[in-house]
Amino acid sequence: MAEQNKYPVNLLDTPFPMRGDLARREPGFLQQWQEQQLYKKLREAAAGRPKFVLHDGPPYANGDIHIGHAVNKILKDIIIKSKTLAGFDAPYVPGWDCHGLPIEHQIEKLVKGDKDAVKNNPDIHARIVDYRKANGLDPKETVLPAAFTRELCREYAARQIARQKADFIRLGVLGDWEQPYRTMDFKTEADIVRTLGRIHANGYMVKGQKPVHWCVDCGSSLAEAEVEYEDKVSPAIDVGFRLRDSAALAQAFGGVQLGDAPAYALIWTTTPWTLPANQAVTVHPELMYDLIATDKGLLVLAHELAEAALKRYGIESGNVIAQTRGAALEGLLLLHPFAERNVPVILGDHVTTDAGTGLVHTAPAHGLEDYVVGLKYKLPINNPVADDGRFLPSTPLFAGRTVWEANPLVLATLEERGALFANRKLEHSYPHCWRHKTPIIFRATTQWFIAMEHEVGGRTLRDVARQAVDDTEFFPAWGRARLEAMIGNRPDWCISRQRNWGVPMAFFVHKETGELHPRSGELLEQVAQRIEQEGIEAWFKLDATELLGDEAAHYQKLKDTLDVWFDSGSTHYAVLRQRDGLNWPADLYLEGSDQHRGWFQSSLLTGCATEGRAPYQQLLTHGFVVDGKGMKMSKSKGNVIAPQEVINKMGADMLRLWVASTDYSGELSISDEILKRTTDAYRRVRNTLRFLLANLSDFSPSQVLPADQLLTLDRYALVELARTQAKVTALYDKYEFHLAVQELHAYCADELGAFYLDIIKDRLYTMGADSVGRRSAQTALWHITQALTRLLAPILSFTAHEVWDVLRGLDGSLAENVQLTSWHVVPAIADAEALATQFALVREVRTQVQKDIEVLRADGRLGSSLQAEIALTAAGDTLAALQALGDELKFVLITSRAEVAAGEATSVTVTPSQAAKCERCWHYRADVGSHADHPGLCARCHGNLFGQGEVRRHA
Repeated sequence: MAEQNKYPVNLLDTPFPMRGDLARREPGFLQQWQEQQLYKKLREAAAGRPKFVLHDGPPYANGDIHIGHAVNKILKDIIIKSKTLAGFDAPYVPGWDCHGLPIEHQIEKLVKGDKDAVKNNPDIHARIVDYRKANGLDPKETVLPAAFTRELCREYAARQIARQKADFIRLGVLGDWEQPYRTMDFKTEADIVRTLGRIHANGYMVKGQKPVHWCVDCGSSLAEAEVEYEDKVSPAIDVGFRLRDSAALAQAFGGVQLGDAPAYALIWTTTPWTLPANQAVTVHPELMYDLIATDKGLLVLAHELAEAALKRYGIESGNVIAQTRGAALEGLLLLHPFAERNVPVILGDHVTTDAGTGLVHTAPAHGLEDYVVGLKYKLPINNPVADDGRFLPSTPLFAGRTVWEANPLVLATLEERGALFANRKLEHSYPHCWRHKTPIIFRATTQWFIAMEHEVGGRTLRDVARQAVDDTEFFPAWGRARLEAMIGNRPDWCISRQRNWGVPMAFFVHKETGELHPRSGELLEQVAQRIEQEGIEAWFKLDATELLGDEAAHYQKLKDTLDVWFDSGSTHYAVLRQRDGLNWPADLYLEGSDQHRGWFQSSLLTGCATEGRAPYQQLLTHGFVVDGKGMKMSKSKGNVIAPQEVINKMGADMLRLWVASTDYSGELSISDEILKRTTDAYRRVRNTLRFLLANLSDFSPSQVLPADQLLTLDRYALVELARTQAKVTALYDKYEFHLAVQELHAYCADELGAFYLDIIKDRLYTMGADSVGRRSAQTALWHITQALTRLLAPILSFTAHEVWDVLRGLDGSLAENVQLTSWHVVPAIADAEALATQFALVREVRTQVQKDIEVLRADGRLGSSLQAEIALTAAGDTLAALQALGDELKFVLITSRAEVAAGEATSVTVTPSQAAKCERCWHYRADVGSHADHPGLCARCHGNLFGQGEVRRHA
């Protein structure tokens, strides 16, 4: 604006810089929050308001946070802050999951001297070395006392929590960071035990020998949520079980004549190692089965699968001599292919024709469906595989072998005995341990379960859980069907683990019968009180006689610990029920989509088993983070983006804006290019805020005009502000943050930048500083800035803080921090609807004028739009809307002249002005030079500068 230097205009500055420099400045804002004790003041300010409780799903205390953690915590923070601004008391108590194998495994690595583990945790390793020296142990001793190991686990978890906590705070997440909950806190451990006691008292806890997911590397059973599926190559084999009784077989197939050929029932399996535990062969009662004469004997196969099976066996053709339904085969006896026992043919609805033979090898010790059908037929649950994945010494042929070593031996044995009909390699999806990434096995062990089919008051736990799902609101809505399916299909929940670092199942069991002590509830509460004072070590060091007296001779402490999903799934009781200022049930649980089978489900089941309902009202699910090409993030692919790197380079607000801008209901894509686009969007918002603050630099609340005294355009601006605020706050309420960001960005870019602010620049810059027209515009800007800052605060928390500091410099009565406020109260405009209707018509005409001006500019016939003179014709409501603006129409159109006349339709005529250009306002006017002392000024600018110019009352 060098051309304007000769005559002063109202170009003001602001301490709010154009460049955010967020990475450098945000830590200073965080320090201010801490010095202000912002979270504490939020709780004080919100006291007495309606509650909104988001219960934090605890991240596991192991490793630095990744981008998924950042997404999760930022989403939670946006919700908490928006609910607070909406007038709720919305406390946020962050938490951590602390027990379990991953931490125990890290300590094991330190004990064994793993180089990477020692490098990352030198202090804990030094403690291990000192302990060995102090106790005279071999420097390479890898088995340390359990109590000391648990002590190291607790220390390791505390260190991990401290690291993660610092990163979460750096994200701008407000919460009770001084008093988070940790599942290893003594009180929390005690309340987890109490939750177990309540479930036992309600009759949902049962003991049983059932097949469970078992990780050989963990040496423990795994929960459903600890299992992931990866591709694995397995031997896919067809095995012949020879029929023992030809007459019975002939009768089953309608009395057909069989002859002397051997007959076989063919099974297909990808787990040959489970054959030693086979107890039956299952067929579907309704499927049709063929009896086929071949050169390899008589073969029993499901009709739908027979042709494919014969091809696998190298049999070009076979003669189907009889058919029957599977129900007719029930009770036939088969000879186990290498064990000296008979096995029956039984019936099961789980048999399908997806693959194989239609006859299923059944080992109740190694499969859940096998176990269920085995109960019906009272089959033995024979598990020959030990905890380490090796066959027991009593197992013929395979004693001492691992299950994977046994596979080729099984095949060789079958081949030798003429029972192997086909053997091929098959790549298929197979369950793996999510920690060790190694294949797991199904094996029956004595474990403790929460029974899904146990009835209380005529309803099973599954029934209660289904009702709880029905009563829950889901965001996005598809989460309901997913959780419904998982509850409908899930087996009993195995809650016992054979680990060291975990909350104990604090029961006493009879040494002979294995039954729980009849006073288990009372005893468990006594144990819980001790744990509350000393932590879980109180149980491990407890002498049974302290509680049982003479009865201790007949009872022993249960050695099992609880599944860590039970720990976190019990926090609704341990945290929401126990902490002042929180409510049960929570209003909202928010986690990634994998938690439908994890925390959402474990919380649901513990809630239903103790309270008869879910511990939440709403469930919000977000997707996983992928790279810009939609690929899963992987260190090996080199596409991992760490939140720490983004923060250090761009600032946390940029990461927060990316999270809020992305539709979390699906996968969240991130890349350098996507972050660059986020930066561009942020720059638009920041530039808007800077313009607002700069033009309020000489304004104070005492100069705010009443709404009815504002100029027309300014009143309309408040109408649009109210509309935008209502829309954005409604989107916050529905957790549709990406749409809220779109609305806010469009408001800054279109409603403000391309319309209102563009129009009022002339008034702000050229009118008298204290003129009514300028103060009217500043009044609107004051409300816009107040409202926009609060609307942005849940997302751009640091930037909003920065803006608020500038506003407080103008108005010392404002709250200390924007987070301590509520949504701005936009002044009501009496003729809001009429203004909206009027300006909708005016803006349609304005759009056409701008297009026509651009045509002349492209032809070189016109410079800026101010050089244009506009002649309009219009009819009806459009004519009335334009005429109501009077002389202000030219300012709305940003032209030097605008005239409107009645016509049959709207038309626009653009003419380059022949008048001179004012050196100050750049308008082309006939009165430029009308004052000889300032020949370069128009009469309006001369009056604004020297007191005798036009007085603009309308806009």
